[in-house]
Amino acid sequence: MFDFLKKLFGWSTPAPPVKHPTPAASSPPTPVASSPPTPVASAPRSDIHEPKPAPPPAAAPQTAPAAANGATRYVIVGAGPAGVIAAETIRKLDGDGDVLVIHGDDGPPYSRMAIPYFLSGHIDEAGTHLRKAKGFYDDRRIRVQHGRVEGVAPSDGRLTLAGNQVVPFDRLLIATGSSPIRPPIEGSDLPGVHTCWTMADAANIVRLAEAGSHVVLLGAGFIGSIILESLVERRVNLTVVELGDRMVPRMMNATAGSMLKRWCESKGVNVRTSTSITRIERARDAADNRDTLAVELSDGHKLPAHLVIIAAGVSANMGFLNGSGIKTDAGILADSHLRTNHSNIFAAGDVAQGPDFSTGGYSVHAVQPTAADHGRIAAINMTGGSASFKGSLIMNVLDTVGLVSCSFGNWQGVDGGEQAERVDEAGFRYANLQFADDRLIGAITLGRTDWVGVLRGLIQTEVPLGPWKEMLMADPHRIAEAFIARVGA
Repeated sequence: MFDFLKKLFGWSTPAPPVKHPTPAASSPPTPVASSPPTPVASAPRSDIHEPKPAPPPAAAPQTAPAAANGATRYVIVGAGPAGVIAAETIRKLDGDGDVLVIHGDDGPPYSRMAIPYFLSGHIDEAGTHLRKAKGFYDDRRIRVQHGRVEGVAPSDGRLTLAGNQVVPFDRLLIATGSSPIRPPIEGSDLPGVHTCWTMADAANIVRLAEAGSHVVLLGAGFIGSIILESLVERRVNLTVVELGDRMVPRMMNATAGSMLKRWCESKGVNVRTSTSITRIERARDAADNRDTLAVELSDGHKLPAHLVIIAAGVSANMGFLNGSGIKTDAGILADSHLRTNHSNIFAAGDVAQGPDFSTGGYSVHAVQPTAADHGRIAAINMTGGSASFKGSLIMNVLDTVGLVSCSFGNWQGVDGGEQAERVDEAGFRYANLQFADDRLIGAITLGRTDWVGVLRGLIQTEVPLGPWKEMLMADPHRIAEAFIARVGA
């Protein structure tokens, strides 16, 4: 399954060659409308936990040198998938430009989605790196600089980094990603309580998640369920606490989410839904001397813990844009070219609130395939091309202790729509298809991987199903036949 997900999300795979696009017209594309698009659910700004840089010394600003020979200065803030793919694409399209990537973490650029596989021992730390070839960035004349951005001055074309360094730019891509939300829980700052977002987090979890030890995982959403898999493989005594009435409530309906919960319980995981953590305190007289924490739940129960992991969602990293004039909502507002309201500033990845294929509005889609698409398309437009982003399809593929679950598009359905459903409770297999008129608009599956490309293709092409709609209503398992008949082999 790890190999399947690695192939699906393109980990460690450089961006494909890009043909030089047709030059854009002299006037930039129209930015998004001033009225904000409907935001995705997110925590208030006060709940966002962003790493704080060290205060800058009291010194005069130091300006980085300008690029030689009048070359375009491309600056990319963020070294995740969106930032790295953008840097590669820019270099392919502009062999002379100066490409600088500002990396806010330690070490080489890496994939956060690979961290759970590091925790479970499938890969070493080098396996999390987005590009593994020695000298990859130097060979392509892509400069990677470690630092944290504290401010952006669009009209002056400059960034200010911690340490009071000023970096000038001609074209800027903001791909700062997101940070884990820390709910306001008493005791969440105690030793032994961690998020799972950075390699430093991963090192702490590896140190504490000993076989047989008690671990409490807060959150059974997409990220939490990926972490769950790695903790089971480390053979800990695991309890999962989820506020929603089912697992992955933003990805699965009640039938699928409940089936996933039963599957996890069959693997020895204690799953408590419709429950929250109200307090974490230092343990007293624990039966296992490794249990330094006591976790109090909303239902009155108290759990011993050696480690508590918080996976309660993420929120876009954009606090440094305060006062910049760059428009934001749940993320940075970006049009179909991934431009912000400033024509030479673009946004990509988890921080971007861009076009949404399913709703026709604008949303933050914090998933790696969207980040990769954003990075490539933003880079084309930064280099003078004209590439349009049609919108990201909500798509999640999750492997939870061996059970693969997938959701696509409008999996909840729409008013006036129809659905087809098949449930195999004993076999942990499930299929749910959602239709609007004679088009497939969403789907949920459990227990299979062979439909991923088929479902995505039928939804994104928006092809009329014709007589195949009634056939799928009668038997959803004929979805591959419908794809071949309506889209082609």
